[in-house]
Amino acid sequence: MKYGFFDDSAMEYVIQTPQTPLPWINYLGNSAFFSLISNTAGGYSFYRDAKLRRITRYRYNNVPTDQGGRCYYIKDAGVLWSPAFLPCKTPLDHYRCRHGLGYTAFESEKNGVRADMTCFVPLNHLCEINSLTLTNTSQSEKKLELFGAVEWCLWNATDDAQNFQRNLNTGEVEVAGSVIYHKTEYRERRNHYTFFGVNAPTSGFDTDRETFLGRFGSWDQPGAILSGKMGNSIANGWAPIACHKLEVALAPGESKNFVFLLGYAELDGAEKWESPSVINKLPARCMMEQFSTQEAVEQSLVELALHWKGLLANYQVSSSDEKLDRMVNIWNQYQCMVTYNMSRSASYFESGLGRGMGFRDSCQDILGFVHMVPQNARQRILDIAAIQFEDGSAYHQYQPLTKRGNTEAGYGFNDDPLWLVACTAAYIRETGDHAILEEMVPFDNQAEKSKPLFEHLRRSIRYILSHTGPHGLPLIGRADWNDCLNLNCFSEQPDESFQTCSNFESGKAESIFIAAMFVKYGCEYAELCSRFGDEAEAAEILGHVQEMEQIVLNHGWDGQWFLRAYDAFGNKVGSHECEEGKIFIEPQGFCAMAGIGIKEGHAEKALSSVQTHLLNDYGIELLAPCFTQYHKELGEITSYPPGYKENGSVFCHSNPWVTIAFAAVSDGDSAYDTYRRIAPAFTEEHSEIRRTEPYVYAQTIAGRSAARYGEAKNSWLTGTAAWGFVSVSQYILGIRPGFDGLIVEPCLPSRITHFTVTRQFRGAIYRITVHNNRSGQYRLLLDGSPLTTSYIPFTEGRAEYNVEVFL
Repeated sequence: MKYGFFDDSAMEYVIQTPQTPLPWINYLGNSAFFSLISNTAGGYSFYRDAKLRRITRYRYNNVPTDQGGRCYYIKDAGVLWSPAFLPCKTPLDHYRCRHGLGYTAFESEKNGVRADMTCFVPLNHLCEINSLTLTNTSQSEKKLELFGAVEWCLWNATDDAQNFQRNLNTGEVEVAGSVIYHKTEYRERRNHYTFFGVNAPTSGFDTDRETFLGRFGSWDQPGAILSGKMGNSIANGWAPIACHKLEVALAPGESKNFVFLLGYAELDGAEKWESPSVINKLPARCMMEQFSTQEAVEQSLVELALHWKGLLANYQVSSSDEKLDRMVNIWNQYQCMVTYNMSRSASYFESGLGRGMGFRDSCQDILGFVHMVPQNARQRILDIAAIQFEDGSAYHQYQPLTKRGNTEAGYGFNDDPLWLVACTAAYIRETGDHAILEEMVPFDNQAEKSKPLFEHLRRSIRYILSHTGPHGLPLIGRADWNDCLNLNCFSEQPDESFQTCSNFESGKAESIFIAAMFVKYGCEYAELCSRFGDEAEAAEILGHVQEMEQIVLNHGWDGQWFLRAYDAFGNKVGSHECEEGKIFIEPQGFCAMAGIGIKEGHAEKALSSVQTHLLNDYGIELLAPCFTQYHKELGEITSYPPGYKENGSVFCHSNPWVTIAFAAVSDGDSAYDTYRRIAPAFTEEHSEIRRTEPYVYAQTIAGRSAARYGEAKNSWLTGTAAWGFVSVSQYILGIRPGFDGLIVEPCLPSRITHFTVTRQFRGAIYRITVHNNRSGQYRLLLDGSPLTTSYIPFTEGRAEYNVEVFL
């Protein structure tokens, strides 16, 4: 069952009913001001940090779901309705929501009144615009009352939800004309405020929530609207809001536009005040004036569209499979940019409170967006490296506002250091900018401990080498990529986090996954050394890589697949000898990606085992059989019911590793089969089962052992976005950057007979056409002349490359 459709020409997903299985959301914003918005206008806004600079409130686990957010009301002859269906829930005569790239638009109609509302964050501005046009489609005059409301968050979203003894006393506002200002704590320690205004005269307002809603009122039926009497209240403590009332008269066929603007302003201490206790409203007035007309709003929308068109133009494919083109050209790249902005911090599944920017997460996200905004990737790498410790380990996350590491999500995840090598090498391959290696970057954000980025990479590699166990495999620490495989934690207390509870280093718990990472990224580090000045280091590390590869073959091969780990007692994890959790997905994919076991035939056997034991209708499950009992020596992974999350769901993030692994053994049909099983455009028909948005990847899909097999959770903010794009763009379509140019090595299924890609790379345009004749012979022509390799050297100053490939 479908609840909408893809409009590829407009680059939109069009939702035709508010009754989607879950709220289906979009993201607004590109740099500092961000908003989440659902298909019923729910969500919230924040400046840079969803925890520390939350602008509007949002209540997770609310009943009904997704109440709050942007609350718009139209009162027409006693009938109260909302342009986005919520909060009123009044049945509409017509409804449509169009989620586009950086904007969401609503079209609705009730009793001869049409409402068109477009919500977006204009480029390089600290505000969200809601442009609402009302049209009288009836044959008689309409006299309407229009209301727009938001509820303020008192900045720190965690404190806002907990510290009531203080916060119910601190709320402060100002009202000036058609703008309501939220200035809680501005008198003391803050130099920022927010405001909500409209470009038309108002006939009333409220800033106190209880006055507006009424003692027993609610957002769907506010007492002030029902009674027809706004309170013109000034909030003093309690719950400050901002609500405007406008009187609207429309002749038959007439339209009127109203621009509502939610903004954020910062001021230096000397400029904070216009007069004693009166905030300096100049930044807000300037912003309101800039977007005071419908023409200015529409021009900003044009600029936003051009921005996204420019980003997506870096990689565009035209093939015989429209769903493949849809994913590659639009939605996968769009999701990659959202994960760049958000990491794992703010979605409808991540509250924005407990997690900042993840070290591992952000490193992997770079792989998916570096081709679009390499300058942003460069800065992100330096920010990530700055939360590394001197021994090469790292904080697991940092807050985007302060860029300082914190331990709220724990630390001691021993895979973290190698991801820094992965994203730095990817950045240099994409840009050729090896000067980044000489950038001075502090350890633990302490300037006096600054070293070149190259030294950070060296310590990342050395950390792995200095933390190995009895078999010579890397120690897992608190966990590796799978945060829930906690082999050194032994938690028995129900209220403690597996990621932060008492942890000891057994010296025995080893990870085959980290070993595969070391083989892959150790080679990439060694190439950086060889190319940019340290041949001795390169030779030494390659020696360690070869040794680690042999150790994996000796101690990580289980006969038909690769082991997952050894626990703190030296027992095998992910072995045929285990009663449950016999096989795990991660090492089967990553070992083949690293080239381990390919010439011995182990990689193909392991991938065959994946298809036999882990493949289901919706993707590849993380492990099988699922754990049915809690094992404290394995940790959180065994705490989930069978088929959910790490205990046997399709954990989508690791599925692309298997896709890439199939490409590594030249199995194009299996590579494409595993790709399409989780790619959203291919699963739209199952929306009533999947439930999450049909245009973006989810983190996890319930496995065969689950009660709700096929149901997805945790959409949008997942490393699946980056790895999904890497797998399809660099391995199935086969166009990937190298240090000296582009490599073209497609691994296609039989169903795709040809495709053309336009790829922008280091300022040049590559037009690449591939013919899949399945001849078994590879030929590449550059401007009609044959090359003897699949490597197209980059030539400085050359603007175009025309490439034709025959397979």
